[in-house]
Amino acid sequence: MTIKLNELRDNNGARKGRMRVGRGIGSGKGKTAGRGQKGQKARSGVAINGFEGGQMPLHMRIPKRGFNNIFGKDFAIVNLGMIQKLVDAKKLDAKTVIDHAALKAAGLARGGKDGVRLLAKGELTAKLNFAVAGASKGAIEAVEKAGGKVELPEPKVVATDGKKSLRKAAAAAKRV
Repeated sequence: MTIKLNELRDNNGARKGRMRVGRGIGSGKGKTAGRGQKGQKARSGVAINGFEGGQMPLHMRIPKRGFNNIFGKDFAIVNLGMIQKLVDAKKLDAKTVIDHAALKAAGLARGGKDGVRLLAKGELTAKLNFAVAGASKGAIEAVEKAGGKVELPEPKVVATDGKKSLRKAAAAAKRV
């Protein structure tokens, strides 16, 4: 006996049909359709995740720690020692300006939607020019000692109120 593709099917009882609720008392799932009687859960659109019947929910009982700064910047942190290793391995070109894109292409800067921040960990001997979003004092000194330079973006001046900022500017001009 050969089996044809159009005759393939599951064994009897392999797939159970879904229960059709609310189809009369004789079906065994009539009237309340297995939802019990009244109350929020008997209705449609129930959303009570984490509700514990008025008892203080677990997520509110457990102590909280720490602080998540919503204004904090997300920098990819890169150490000078790792950059020197990539320059020695010829994965980074020392003659070009090293920026976020170059470090990402070399596989050193992961993430960092607000740019790259240089830190002074490790030795830097190559003369390199950087265009990064931030750098520590030690990193800037180490780069300049090796003969390179670090280019940082201009800090943004945010004026909340025109009058206030004019007064501040006038006060600063008097001090000079």
